[in-house]
Amino acid sequence: MIWKPLGILMIFPTLTIAVIIAWRTRRIMSELTHNLAIILWISANSYWMISEFLHFDGYPVYGDISYKYLAVIPFVLGILILAYYYLWYAPRHKSVSQVFAD
Repeated sequence: MIWKPLGILMIFPTLTIAVIIAWRTRRIMSELTHNLAIILWISANSYWMISEFLHFDGYPVYGDISYKYLAVIPFVLGILILAYYYLWYAPRHKSVSQVFAD
């Protein structure tokens, strides 16, 4: 089918645009952290999709952990970035002048 190669091909422009958006908003900490999390989540979904399309998702990596579960790593990293922002950075930088990243 044409859908699998097209799906894999669409990863590149999607990630490219996400990186460009993150770069353009790099001085606004709230935007930067959310955009970095989005990049990681797109990467995780892309990896998961590729692993299923190329049929290596069921192969074991370690014990009962298969390759498709490695997508959890970027998902968790995205959550940790947002947790850092909401639990540590935002409460300490409440004024409008401190919203911008250093």
